[in-house]
Amino acid sequence: MEQVKFLLEEKDMPRAWYNIVPDLGGLSLPVLHPATGRPVGPDDLKPIFPMALIAQEVSGETYIDIPEEVLEVYLGWRPTPLVRARRLEKALGTPARIYFKHEGVSPTGSHKPNTAVAQAYYNRAEGVKKLTTETGAGQWGSALSFACNVFDLECKVYMVKVSFEQKPYRRIMMETWGASVIPSPSTETRAGRKILEEVPETTGSLGIAISEAVEDAVASDVTKYSLGSVLNHVLIHQTIIGLEAKKQMEKAGDFPDIVIGCVGGGSNFAGLALPFLKDKLDGRDLRAVAVEPTACPTLTRGIFSYDFGDAAGMTPLLPMFTLGHKFVPPAIHAGGLRYHGDSPLLSELVRRGLVEARAYGQVEVFDAAVTFARAEGILPAPETAHAIKAAVDEALEAKEKGEERVILFNLSGHGHFDLAAYDAYLRGDLVDEPLAEDALRRAMEDLKDLPRVE
Repeated sequence: MEQVKFLLEEKDMPRAWYNIVPDLGGLSLPVLHPATGRPVGPDDLKPIFPMALIAQEVSGETYIDIPEEVLEVYLGWRPTPLVRARRLEKALGTPARIYFKHEGVSPTGSHKPNTAVAQAYYNRAEGVKKLTTETGAGQWGSALSFACNVFDLECKVYMVKVSFEQKPYRRIMMETWGASVIPSPSTETRAGRKILEEVPETTGSLGIAISEAVEDAVASDVTKYSLGSVLNHVLIHQTIIGLEAKKQMEKAGDFPDIVIGCVGGGSNFAGLALPFLKDKLDGRDLRAVAVEPTACPTLTRGIFSYDFGDAAGMTPLLPMFTLGHKFVPPAIHAGGLRYHGDSPLLSELVRRGLVEARAYGQVEVFDAAVTFARAEGILPAPETAHAIKAAVDEALEAKEKGEERVILFNLSGHGHFDLAAYDAYLRGDLVDEPLAEDALRRAMEDLKDLPRVE
């Protein structure tokens, strides 16, 4: 029989995370303080994050040791499998070799615990008692709830209203691990109340939920804020995915021509791609493809500008591709990809031509998800299905051209709590919700008074 799974022993799990910033020669632009316009320093971030994470955010070290307590928790599910998608290859009739890194085997069903566990550990080590956060589809909120339970921290999650309503079982998971879960926008914060006064029927957004979580955190000396994507320290923690995958690809006797991941803020894509991009920087021929929804096309239709990471303008100004911090995307089922901006690091990689971006509509994404599920037996999350769509397209192009192609994508989470979305698709009720040009122009108006980048 041909080998399908490529596994690592626990002793082979990476002991350090990878930081690509030194290999890039640093980032081009600093994060700015919105009041002074000057680069943000550690003291500006202390009310929100513990010092250990602030240090990682600006680290010049290429490798950062993973604490032993974090490694011990990781061993509950790591190393995760690398899988050769042989049945999908056969279904597509492609000469391409397709691999996926299966992050859906974690306790919460996604890649998110890789950073949640690390963040909870560092906060607990500095005496923090409570963490607040936002969540879109619920994957990040579930992961932080799990991690806070492990390290005996209180957890409060502001869950985007449309996902709170679409995905009740994610809320139940969070509450089972001891978290309190609030639909956002809520009446518990000034930011939430303001949004509700302006747009009572809003579906909410990650930007709004971030505003609420940050406001909640800064109101207490023993509470910090925890972010599931976007910032450097989050992306660094996720690189354990790609570091494992490189060892596993070596066991498979293969190396990817294309590395693919879905993108909301950038964490799972970066987690898989950054260790491979080191090889690209060293001269290897490799493509990295970041995939987003047409309903929230930050990288493909946004502009590169300084912008707030949240709707209320409480965060520092980030240099990133953005649709405008007050942008509220359509209520697509891929809730984890409904974010107005992208990681500054990922944005820089796109600007430098090291990463290419593409966008897909909701219906064609679910076409690919069902094709994958029927071939491989795994029901992917709607977010992950964006990466699957790109992998399928690459495999079919290889078939058309009659060429071999090695494709690696991140199966960043399972879709067991997304069955309502699959039901809508199977009944023919799922529709695309592309972003209209006039809506995009209106969203961009929020950027006119912020620092621009040429």
